[in-house]
Amino acid sequence: MTLDKFYIDGDWVTPRSTQTMPILSPATNRQVGTVTMGNAADVDIAVQAAKRAFETFSMTTKADRLALLRRLAEVTRTRMDDLAHAITTEVGAPATMSREVQADAGIGHLEAFIDALDALAEEETLPNGDILSREPIGVCGLITPWNWPINQIALKVIPALAAGATCVLKPSEHTPLSAQVYAEIVHEAGYPAGVFNLVQGDGPTVGAALSRHPDVAMMSFTGSTRGGCAVSHHAADDFKRVTLELGGKSPNLIFADADLDARVAEGVAGCFYNTGQSCDAPTRMLVERSVYPRVLELAKAAAEAQKAGDPEQEGDHLGPLFDQIQYDRVQTLIGKGIDEDAQLLTGGLGRPDDLPEKLRSGWFVRPTIFSDVTAGMEIWREEIFGPVLVITPFDTEEEAIRMANDTPYGLAAYVQTGSEDRARRVARRLRAGSIHINGRDADYGSPFGGFKHSGNGREGGLYGLEDYMEIKVRPPFAA
Repeated sequence: MTLDKFYIDGDWVTPRSTQTMPILSPATNRQVGTVTMGNAADVDIAVQAAKRAFETFSMTTKADRLALLRRLAEVTRTRMDDLAHAITTEVGAPATMSREVQADAGIGHLEAFIDALDALAEEETLPNGDILSREPIGVCGLITPWNWPINQIALKVIPALAAGATCVLKPSEHTPLSAQVYAEIVHEAGYPAGVFNLVQGDGPTVGAALSRHPDVAMMSFTGSTRGGCAVSHHAADDFKRVTLELGGKSPNLIFADADLDARVAEGVAGCFYNTGQSCDAPTRMLVERSVYPRVLELAKAAAEAQKAGDPEQEGDHLGPLFDQIQYDRVQTLIGKGIDEDAQLLTGGLGRPDDLPEKLRSGWFVRPTIFSDVTAGMEIWREEIFGPVLVITPFDTEEEAIRMANDTPYGLAAYVQTGSEDRARRVARRLRAGSIHINGRDADYGSPFGGFKHSGNGREGGLYGLEDYMEIKVRPPFAA
């Protein structure tokens, strides 16, 4: 597969850049394609197209934009298999997950944004009689990661289109296939030329050119804390609005009165889901001491039942890590946990023993659990981004809350208890943007984002839509 065109101003165009990069399969480490990497000149062409398109698209009615979004939903549904296949190929997510969860996010978020736009009051009268209007912010630069490619594209592209803004998307250079399919979907849906533009490339080149471009009004970035810091610095000179969804080291508090059999298994599965490559994964399990031995037994059994396998096959098995850099990082941190004398409950270094021959060069890892982990250990504090769970006991609710909040991150937190009063009380004190209780997650349309180093702004639904809009106030007309 050769991706040598960018989608700019309603057409597939030859990039100014001639630099290319191989597209590799995480499952086999074999090359499956080539993508052309853009440069600052490509970014400028795309931004100018978006700037021209904004003059007219920003004046469209809500009814016009709703009609386009509904058409976008129709086309997306016809391309779900293509999106899923692309994600399995480039990310290594197993086929079932790619179709039912990864690709499905393109529809789930879209339907929620349609509902949000339908309910949004673009103009309202304030209590003092003045008129408040909500208007699109301008040209938006959108930078998305590799671990949930369509989920994050949907959370950025769709609200921009819904608001009447225009955009330039820079997906991860490692997941160009799904981004190209999404550009084809937007084109078929009938959006005017220049409203949506796609430039492939890396962060230091294309991402930085977008963040620094004087005609870009807003940057939305999902990725590493380091990358988010760079985007913020680059955007500062022009006072761009910047929204960031960054890393996490989410705590999972398990109290003695919880349904241990169900909640512990869910906690392990949640940590390992997407091979642990989710920023809001419950990677720190805090367990009330009276049930700590039982929880360790349950967690070990759940982990050892979780197998890795071919991502092209249906099933609930784990796929590989994304690439060698990720594999080496996870191996290093597992080794660090061993060196720090954490108790290795299951898993450990190296690849699983039972991989078939064709997958032995892929980036598969052993699902791993450490117990008796202390707050000073690197595996307790660092975002590992692999199927590695760390567990430690606590004695009191107060101690559990303190330990949970003792992190620079604040993206998500999980609470398992049989007491509604405790669930409410603890949730109120956890410093995180999303609280999951007894296996229940937030649905499409709820705002997603974090506290502290996990970022700022919110994605999804009404709050995510409003991030792409400006507020204007005027007095009522008087002759």
